[in-house]
Amino acid sequence: MQIHKNHPLKDYNTFGVEAKADFFVDVKSISDLKNILSDSKFKSLPKLLLGGGSNILLCSDFKGLAIHIDLRGIVDLGNGLISVQAGENWHDFVMWSLDQDFNGIENLSLIPGNVGAAPMQNIGAYGVELKEVFVELEAYHIASGDIHIFSKEACYFGYRESIFKNTHQGKYIIVSVTLQLQTNGAVNYSYGAISDVLSQKGIENPTPKQVSEAIISIRQSKLPDPNEIGNSGSFFKNPVISNSDFERIKKQSADVPFYPSSDGQVKIPAAWLIEKAGWKGKRVGNYGVHEKQALVLVNYGGAKGEDIYKLAQEIQSSVKEKFGVYLQMEVNIIH
Repeated sequence: MQIHKNHPLKDYNTFGVEAKADFFVDVKSISDLKNILSDSKFKSLPKLLLGGGSNILLCSDFKGLAIHIDLRGIVDLGNGLISVQAGENWHDFVMWSLDQDFNGIENLSLIPGNVGAAPMQNIGAYGVELKEVFVELEAYHIASGDIHIFSKEACYFGYRESIFKNTHQGKYIIVSVTLQLQTNGAVNYSYGAISDVLSQKGIENPTPKQVSEAIISIRQSKLPDPNEIGNSGSFFKNPVISNSDFERIKKQSADVPFYPSSDGQVKIPAAWLIEKAGWKGKRVGNYGVHEKQALVLVNYGGAKGEDIYKLAQEIQSSVKEKFGVYLQMEVNIIH
């Protein structure tokens, strides 16, 4: 295990922001993790945990220790129960599951990032959330050095939310995730444009792979490839608002799209709000809002994280002023 000084982080964040960490280490085992966190030279330093780097915006150089969690491995425990190490790429794991004739996560195809980040924000797309297949996870408790097991109930999953984003933020490092997948399980293709894409191909009873392929084509048509244009996917959460707020917005804009929530509230697309506020496709020098998807902020090359953050704040203010809705950032801002 090698400690690097003044290490560049451009390759460890999908925004492609050029920033450096005072110290950097690549962790490939639990023993590596224990050794680095118990090292007296680094105990008092701030820590930055890195996985796929798809959910962070680096606004400055990091004055501390950056730890890249590179734990790998997938274990089939039998009967569709799969244990996955935190450093595995999420989309690659989805493809693996389909190749093994499992289904349940095909709707989560092409979501950027690693497996360890998936339960942190209860990733979701096209009518499916991680919590629906989640069984438990193992997490390293930084203070004690012990491995704790968290059940689904203990994770307190919500919309893009878990206990690791609030109460336990910065206290644990997720090292593995166990999911319950299915063989010949029901597929969900009623959400959004999936059924339209399938019907265009003449597919009436799609397989999980066909649903995955449809979702990949939809995402690729709307979202920029981080390898070509720096971005972190969806920058803002879709707001869930009260019925009274929804009726107010509907009077203002009758074409507002919406999805009824299970708690009687209403979810509306943040992308629609941002576009209606005039931000879609807006470019400021070498950064801006993507031309095809208003929910995605992009780095065209050489942009500073602080500039992208300021743009996000301007979008929040604009949407709040026009619609009375506050957009929450889904991306973690690192100052």
